[in-house]
Amino acid sequence: MSTLRIRRPDDWHLHLRDGAHLAAVLPHTAARFARALVMPNLKPPMTTTAALAGYRARILQALPEGMRFEPMMTLYLTDRTPPDEIRKARASGFVVGAKLYPAGATTHSDAGVTSIDNVWGALEAMAESGLVLQVHGEVTHPDVDVFDREREFIDRVLSRIVERVPALKVVFEHVTTAAAVDFVRGARPGVAATMTPQHLLMNRNAMFEGGIRPHHYCLPVLKRERDREVLVAAATGDDPRFFLGTDSAPHARHTKENACGCAGIFSAHAGIELYAEVFDAAGRLDRLEAFASERGADFYGVPRNQESITLVREEWTVPSGYPFGADELVPLRAGGKIAWKLVTG
Repeated sequence: MSTLRIRRPDDWHLHLRDGAHLAAVLPHTAARFARALVMPNLKPPMTTTAALAGYRARILQALPEGMRFEPMMTLYLTDRTPPDEIRKARASGFVVGAKLYPAGATTHSDAGVTSIDNVWGALEAMAESGLVLQVHGEVTHPDVDVFDREREFIDRVLSRIVERVPALKVVFEHVTTAAAVDFVRGARPGVAATMTPQHLLMNRNAMFEGGIRPHHYCLPVLKRERDREVLVAAATGDDPRFFLGTDSAPHARHTKENACGCAGIFSAHAGIELYAEVFDAAGRLDRLEAFASERGADFYGVPRNQESITLVREEWTVPSGYPFGADELVPLRAGGKIAWKLVTG
């Protein structure tokens, strides 16, 4: 197969930043995806529906003329998020979920949840209102090995959420381990997971090839090859609980190439092409449309997109960097080749 036409996909986990940085990266996503779930970990975080309304307006204002794109918003949960704010979010019509960041787990997560026992009221209000919980699934205690954070989170936190609030829909975001795949497969209805291109394409060796590779550093970190293989099997299989979420996370070059570099990988420039590589290598290009364009929409209860995009098997070279306001960002596969190319959007 040299040409692949699929229903226009959605990105169910995306970081767009704000201001000039937002304007720089938004066109990459809008060229490929009809909708995206936009993460709320800005500075300050988007902890109210009113703040999200303003942010959504800025996203739409930054959209280049002639492009169609729908930002779907999610509330930033804190220890003090009141149930009334959950109800306001649901009533807005543009907020579809709330994001649980364990405090200190990733970029701008300091205001996140310090204990799951602080948010049961908010989670129960979400179940009643029909909002989806998105979870960054890592324990951040210093006694937990960084490669075990996801597994420990399942045991200490996520299993409790799923059991205690049975009507709550939960997305275990950017899963990275066989343990996470097993948990989702064995969970009750209403539990799903997103998968990123980096965790499907690379294992943890990629962070150390020829030296430290800061542009391959993300959270959760890349895992073992056997974990990657399990992720690919789940993504390219027939289970509707696994779907696309790039977790594309732009950072200026100087904040990545730093003594204490930021976590995050920018992949929006090839946000569907990289997945095509994964599915092609697995011999399952026929399943890409379900993973990218159907399962997420079905889980979130929104209509599947009616438009299409076309990919061709044509190798292209990724630029070494892209403008990022007054800065530069380094994309995934910078200076390297990607085997599939978007020709219509």
